[in-house]
Amino acid sequence: MLANLGLLGGLVLLIVMALRGVNILIAALVSSLLVAVTNGLGISPALLEHFPFGPLGAFSFAGKFFVLFLTGAVFGKMMASSGAAGSIASAITRGLGAKHTILITMLVCALLTYGGVVVFVVIFTMYPLGVALMREANLPKRLFCGATALGAGTFTMTALPGTPSIHNVIAASALGTDLFAGALIGLTAAVVMFVVGMVYLERQWTKARAAGEGYSVNAQDEYMESMAPALQHGPKWQLSILPLALVLGTIILPRLLVALGLADNETAVIGELIGFANAEPIIWPSIALVIGAASCVVLFPDFRKKAMESMGAGANDAIMPLLNTAAVIGFGSVVTQTEGFSAFAQWVLNLPLPPLLSVFASVSVVSAIVGSGSGGLQIFMQTFAENYLSMGVDPEELHRIATLGSGGIDSLPHCGAVIAMLTIMGLKHKEAYKDIFMVTVAIPVLATLIAIGMASLV
Repeated sequence: MLANLGLLGGLVLLIVMALRGVNILIAALVSSLLVAVTNGLGISPALLEHFPFGPLGAFSFAGKFFVLFLTGAVFGKMMASSGAAGSIASAITRGLGAKHTILITMLVCALLTYGGVVVFVVIFTMYPLGVALMREANLPKRLFCGATALGAGTFTMTALPGTPSIHNVIAASALGTDLFAGALIGLTAAVVMFVVGMVYLERQWTKARAAGEGYSVNAQDEYMESMAPALQHGPKWQLSILPLALVLGTIILPRLLVALGLADNETAVIGELIGFANAEPIIWPSIALVIGAASCVVLFPDFRKKAMESMGAGANDAIMPLLNTAAVIGFGSVVTQTEGFSAFAQWVLNLPLPPLLSVFASVSVVSAIVGSGSGGLQIFMQTFAENYLSMGVDPEELHRIATLGSGGIDSLPHCGAVIAMLTIMGLKHKEAYKDIFMVTVAIPVLATLIAIGMASLV
């Protein structure tokens, strides 16, 4: 009884501390300690073995995915510092006009994240331009926040095939699939998220106008808006988009050569490259991101003098997201050592559900518990995936459905990404979380269920 209460208490404590703004590293350690003590795991084994090491340890995860986090952050920083990301955002803004502010925000965020730019860089890039757009269009900031969440934290993160997101890479690394696994399923889910998300946000804007609700300035807006002119004076957008194209092109190239019949694993030289790309789901997208970062130096002469500085700043930017994600996974590692989690895992596996629906249920619950899609997916892959493979679930379908499932109920109020975005924009949960919930939880769950139905029919 005490063990189960302690397990529940640890989960509640993690959520409450996250909501109150406690550093996630501290929250994860304190919550792990509570679970360990009440479940008889021992303080020393919990904090020095289960939490940091082992298949689900914080440092095991950090070590495995360090290169991907590092290259993603460096590429994102170089795109931002060179002004390339801002130029892309400005070009889309000029092309569509302020009346399409929601669509502009969503498209810019989606393009940048699918191209490999990390979410936090995307938010800092779009927000300065967004202040002027919100003012001109009289758009409530909560809906700008929702559009940012839709573009940066949904279909480009979990659904679109080929994305170098950490979620896609975790699944590929664990299952031996590639970043394009379950492509048709993913594309279907992406269309649902995009269309239904945009319909929801545009309807909310119509209702807001009818109710007299509009843009309201807050303390951070003037400072952030002052950054916009610098972003607008970056390279031409046609040139700025090339690094993104290089990243995606490098990732897609091996599969494209095979699909067109131009090469296979036996082809001289190129065959080795194709084999390497398919066998290295972490290293290959990391190489693509390095190529993208190097292209910023080549393409943008005015940026070259500060390229090394930006590279260093990007490396620093990689540390906290990596450690925060690792800390959540470390907490999950302690939780998985308890009898309560074992009972939960067995209960989920024994539910009278179709296998893919069971996959969705299990990865969703784990991601919700830890408040992290990537953390929940990593825990799922280590503790559940083998069972579903033994049931006969296709690895590619498992890859895509698990990835989709991890990107839904993870975005509860204690989710680190949600808290960070609200903090950056100077908003509170009561002001903006309803719209975030709809576009990052309710609609992705609907999209995943539709994808499961489609996979079952194919």
